[in-house]
Amino acid sequence: MLVNGAGLRKKVFFQIYAMALYLPQKSGDSEAVLAAKGGKRIAITLLRDLTAQQFVEALQEGMANNHSEAEMAGLKDRLKQLSDLMLAIGEAKTGTSILIDWLPASGTRLTVNGQAQGKDIAGEDFYRALLRIWLGNKPVQDDLETGATRQGLLSDGDCCARVG
Repeated sequence: MLVNGAGLRKKVFFQIYAMALYLPQKSGDSEAVLAAKGGKRIAITLLRDLTAQQFVEALQEGMANNHSEAEMAGLKDRLKQLSDLMLAIGEAKTGTSILIDWLPASGTRLTVNGQAQGKDIAGEDFYRALLRIWLGNKPVQDDLETGATRQGLLSDGDCCARVG
């Protein structure tokens, strides 16, 4: 897989995490990324300590902001499954590596610091729903959406670097 783009998640003055999106082939179009077939990876490295509860709440908020109530109803059980896996971790320290992979043969896999967590979560629609947190109509942070689809370039002026 190739690094499609990357960026920093910031909240107020704090850098929360660095993320990168890996795809089988690069694309600069969010809709094309969401529709693309094959394996995908969201790689997140925490830049500050977070509780699992903080991470889960941000994930759930990002999903809700990019999906209708009807869509959320269809994702509810799988979002709970992912949330439960994350909550079981308890706390994530600075430097924690979180991988959220789409594996076509088995589903969405959560890996924390190299250790797979629980069972894979079925349904490519669920992985696309996760991607919408960063690539949807209301991304968690506008420059992260742009960075994830800029074909290997970070978009934010204060974090500009070639990664691909």
